[in-house]
Amino acid sequence: MKRKTIVQLISILVLTPYLTACNDNKDNDTAEVISPKRPNVLFIMADDLGYSDLGAFGGEIHTPNLDALANEGRILSDYHTAPTCSPTRSQLISGTDHHQAGIGAMAELTPEHLRDQAGYEGYLNNRSLSIAEVLRDNGYRTYISGKWHLGLTPETNAHAKGFDHSFTLLQGLDLHFKHAPSGYNRGATYTEDGKEVPISALPENFFSTDFYTDKLLQYLENDKKSDKPFFAYAAYTAPHWPIQAPQQYSDKYKGKYDVGYEIIRNNRIARQKQLGIIPENFQAAEPLDTTNIPNYPKWNELTAEQKAIEARKMEVYAGMVENLDYNIGRIVQYLKANGQYDNTLIFFVSDNGAEGFVRGGADNKLFDHSLAAVGTDQSYHYIGPRWAEVSAAPFHLWKDTAGEGATTAPALIKLPNQKQAQSHYHGFASVLDILPTVLDFAQINLPKDQYKGRKINNPTGYSWKATLENKQASIRPDNFSFADELHGSKYAKQGDWKIALQAKSNLGTGQWELYNLKNDRGERNNLASTHPEQVAKLVEVYNKYTQQNGVLEYQK
Repeated sequence: MKRKTIVQLISILVLTPYLTACNDNKDNDTAEVISPKRPNVLFIMADDLGYSDLGAFGGEIHTPNLDALANEGRILSDYHTAPTCSPTRSQLISGTDHHQAGIGAMAELTPEHLRDQAGYEGYLNNRSLSIAEVLRDNGYRTYISGKWHLGLTPETNAHAKGFDHSFTLLQGLDLHFKHAPSGYNRGATYTEDGKEVPISALPENFFSTDFYTDKLLQYLENDKKSDKPFFAYAAYTAPHWPIQAPQQYSDKYKGKYDVGYEIIRNNRIARQKQLGIIPENFQAAEPLDTTNIPNYPKWNELTAEQKAIEARKMEVYAGMVENLDYNIGRIVQYLKANGQYDNTLIFFVSDNGAEGFVRGGADNKLFDHSLAAVGTDQSYHYIGPRWAEVSAAPFHLWKDTAGEGATTAPALIKLPNQKQAQSHYHGFASVLDILPTVLDFAQINLPKDQYKGRKINNPTGYSWKATLENKQASIRPDNFSFADELHGSKYAKQGDWKIALQAKSNLGTGQWELYNLKNDRGERNNLASTHPEQVAKLVEVYNKYTQQNGVLEYQK
């Protein structure tokens, strides 16, 4: 037999089962995959991590593994999320606006008049695609470890949404250690592959970030002989409040934050300019004026005791971030050791901006509020608004507002077989783009209108692939429009302009504000009174957005 004939025969024998499996998926409204050489996908999401916290984004926190990814991959400096966690996660999984996906408001914060309204179900609804389901239907192994926050029932569990293996925290938060003060009801539910795992069954040395990493590595290891590519979603809860960290991490930062909010923030902004994250002439957001908000004191208005507590909180927060980076390094090293790193598409993002509000729990008398206890399993703290301004630097405000600090998050991406960094991408990108981007790299056509016999909300994002491969200058067309609303805070963008309305009156004017983001991305100069015609134009953009996505009026 001639050599050419032998090669052809081998190719037929190897590819026939693969192509047959792909063709079988046509009955499920999925697309035929045209190449067996598809990348693995590792998607890593931090929780409430601010824009400036990583070394690669100007921070002083030690993050060598993520900095190394940045040095091999690409930084996206204008990546946007929803204003809080579960809306962002619904957009990641479904590729559609969170009002369509079922999280028009967070389930915990949905007022009575919106409950059970379409788009406000409080879980990832059945009209939503699941990125994991589409990938699994097209030959991928699918795993998640960490925070789900998209449903509490078996029908809305990650296990029912296309993940082969899953270890998930169903609620939006929990303590990071296994142990808690005696008598404290933490109200957290963990499941593995859809079955509840009692907190008592967690290992004694449980720390959330360590354990989620252990589980994800276990899933990868158990299936490492599979010839299928994988989609692995590492959904960390760090550094979400309550801020807690293993002492060996938080103690590394002792004394680091004694200089206070303003100096740390200014140092970060200067470093961001040196790194090219923001331009040299960038005018950073102004810290909130304490004359209007007296319960948000500046550093020089604190007592010595208050300064000690505030500095220690940030030491613990930094320890959480460094521990997160260490665990991400564990995954990277595993992939390298098993020959999977080069062919893996890696994303790292945060789910929203830094958390600046205090939402309850910190005043619980069961916790130890002493300086010595900060960061331990007996403590419950937030970083608070002033450290949130540091974390969100150089942007305005924080999570759950209409400010740029709510929705602008750090983002890194490394392409398969990429060996050196590409220049920062400064164009607008969105979490809505993740689903189409992943499917584009996986060579799967984007489902439209129907999937497996059910009507679906069509994904609305843009694939990054052509731009990341330098075949296209920008992800979105010129003068594109974008808008969002959550819990009464709302904004709309078009071209260089943005309008924003803050739901909390002490954070804004209570009216539409107008900013020119090209000249003032720090949102320092409200131009609404001098450009009313621009406000009116953007109000039309916002109203169209609400009509297209079923946004209802939020009133508490």
